[in-house]
Amino acid sequence: MFEVRKPRSRLSSTVATLELIYHASVRQIRKSHSNAFMAILMNMLQTIIFVLAFYFMFQILGMRSAQIRGDFLVYIMTGVFLYMTHVKTLGAVSGAEGPTSPMMQHAPMNPAIAIAAAMVSTLYIQILSVVVILFVYDVAFTPVEIHDPIACLGMILLAWFTGGAIGLVLLAMKPWAPTFVGIFSTIYQRANMIASGKMFVANTLPGYMVAMFDWNPLFHIIDQSRGHAFVNYYPHNSNLEYPIWFGIALTMIGMMGEFYTRKHASASWGARR
Repeated sequence: MFEVRKPRSRLSSTVATLELIYHASVRQIRKSHSNAFMAILMNMLQTIIFVLAFYFMFQILGMRSAQIRGDFLVYIMTGVFLYMTHVKTLGAVSGAEGPTSPMMQHAPMNPAIAIAAAMVSTLYIQILSVVVILFVYDVAFTPVEIHDPIACLGMILLAWFTGGAIGLVLLAMKPWAPTFVGIFSTIYQRANMIASGKMFVANTLPGYMVAMFDWNPLFHIIDQSRGHAFVNYYPHNSNLEYPIWFGIALTMIGMMGEFYTRKHASASWGARR
């Protein structure tokens, strides 16, 4: 019942926090299935199905002529992987357990741990999906050629970061306007099916159409990733600075909003959801 708290060094506190994030991340991944392998497989299947669906859709509609000169499936994957990472992270963070969750009644747990676990578990699943899909494609079909794989990995991390930043803002708003946050999150994820630019090449767009998409950080990230994936493609209608500053700004706003929301936490919020 009573516990004497011993003072910890900064190193031991950091290790304890990282261990707590690890266990919370495992719990987040295994929510869909009690078996760890099946939980990971079920999460990976959605990404695999998206890649195959877009591949066959492009084949049936005869849109392969619009691709960048290079491997057609790599062109599709540069869009699908980043889109899935972005929207999955947004959904996981915006749906993370808040200050009124029963889990927060356990002393070491806090909303920051829940947010970090949501982000880490999503990144783990998406990176694992990328590795498995590329490995199978490279071994079973044709060798995968990516011009700058390290930079492409950086684009995945940037899509993950910006998705988490938007999700953090939505998480802070959720107790105050749960209906609006749910509707906005759904609309944003559905709109990005087109607005992310994964279905077309940004360099081929006329100026008036670029203005319709360049508000979206994911549009810039996907176009930049294709510049790193293909040696003969240089993105002219996007840049890296915008999504980076966008993510930093929304992270700061989300952290301030979450801190303010936590101070006004009330158990009655659960009845409003």
